[in-house]
Amino acid sequence: MESPMPSLDEDGQRDPENFSLVLGGPLFELLRRAHLSDDVLLLVRRRILFISLVAWLPLLLLSAFEGHLMPGSATVPFLLDADVNIRLLVALPLLIGAERVVYRRMRPVVRVFRERKIIPDSAMAQFNATVAAAFRLRNSAMVEVLLIVFVYVVGILIIWRQHIALDTGTWYTTPSAKGNRLSSAGMWYGYVSLPIFQFLLCRWYFRLFIWARFLWQVSCIELSLIPTHPDRNAGLGFLSGAVYAFNLIAAAHGAILSGVLANRILLLGAALADFAWEIVALVIFLLCVFLGPLLVFAPQLARAKRTGNREYDTLAERYVREFDEKWLRGGASASEPLVGSGDIQSLADLGNSLEVVRTMRIAPVRRGGIIGLVAATLMPIAPLVLTIVPIDQLVKLLLGMLF
Repeated sequence: MESPMPSLDEDGQRDPENFSLVLGGPLFELLRRAHLSDDVLLLVRRRILFISLVAWLPLLLLSAFEGHLMPGSATVPFLLDADVNIRLLVALPLLIGAERVVYRRMRPVVRVFRERKIIPDSAMAQFNATVAAAFRLRNSAMVEVLLIVFVYVVGILIIWRQHIALDTGTWYTTPSAKGNRLSSAGMWYGYVSLPIFQFLLCRWYFRLFIWARFLWQVSCIELSLIPTHPDRNAGLGFLSGAVYAFNLIAAAHGAILSGVLANRILLLGAALADFAWEIVALVIFLLCVFLGPLLVFAPQLARAKRTGNREYDTLAERYVREFDEKWLRGGASASEPLVGSGDIQSLADLGNSLEVVRTMRIAPVRRGGIIGLVAATLMPIAPLVLTIVPIDQLVKLLLGMLF
C-alpha cells in the first residue's frame, strides 16, 4: 500500500524540505476548491476526464449538429482531424498526468541536498533563499495571468488564426461571402479548447524555467562534492533521476507532432520520411530542455574531478611507497604474516577509489535518462510507421526478428 503523502501544509509552501514545481498558483487552488485535485495532486483521473471533456466533447457535439462530423461532410471532418483529436485526447491528458509524476520525483531534491551535506553550512542561507525564490515564482498569480494573455493574443489571434487555421472548408470553418468564418465548433475550439491546451503547455515551459533557474542558482554555491562518491557524480547523481519525471511531457510533445504529421500524411498525401528532420529536431530540442539545466554543474564537477585526481594520486603515491618499503624492502618483521594482512585489502580499496575518481562524470546525466526521453518522444510517432509498412508486413518482420 502506498504510504500517505504529506498535505499541502506540510509540503512546499511551508516546508522547503519538500520541493515541488506544481503545488501552487491560482489554477492549482481553483482545482482544489472544485474538488478536481487535492493537496498532493491525487484525483488525477478526475482532472483528466473533466478537462479533456470540456475541451473535446463540445467539439464532437457541435460538429455533429453542424453536419461536419463524418467523412464526406467537409474537406476535413472532425473525426478525421488527427491533429485536434490527438492533441486533446492524448497530449492534453499527458500534460495533466505529468504533474503527479513530477511532484513525486521532485519532492526529495532539496532534502537530499541537505542530507548529503552538499550545501555547506556557510551557504545554507543562500540555498534557502534560492528555494524560497522558486516557490514565489511557482505561486505567482501574475505569471498565470500573463500566460493567459499570451495564449489569447499571440497563440490564438496571431499564430492560430493567421498562420495555422486552414483556409478551406473544415469542421471549424464555413464558407461565406466574406471568406471562411469560424463555425460554432470552431469558436469553441479557438477560444476554449485550444487556449486550455496552450495554457497548460506554456505553464509547463514556465515550470521548466523555474527548475533551470533553481539549478543554476544552486550551481553558483560552492558545493561540498566528494569525487569518490559511488554515484560517479560526486554526490549529485540523484539529480539524474529527476529526468525521468519529464518522460510524460516528452510523450505529450511527441503526440503533438504525431497529430500534425498524421494530418499531412492522411489528408495531404505526404510521406513519413518527408518529416525525418522535424522528428530529429523535436528530439534534440527536448533533450536540450530537459537535460540542459543539469549541465550547470559541469564546471564544479570537472573541478572536483581534477582536484580528486591530484589528491588521490598523491595519496596513492604515499601509500604504495610505504607498502613497498614494508613488504618488499624488508620493513616488515619476519614474524608478521602476509596472508590476512589488511595492507593488501587497503591497497585494493585505494585502487577502487582511484578508479571511481577517474571515471567520474562531469554532468549528472545518465544513458538511461537519455534513452527514456527519446523513447517517450518517439512512442506516439511510432504508429505512423504503419503508413509506410502495412501491418501484416510489419508483424512478419517483427516475428522474423524474434524467431
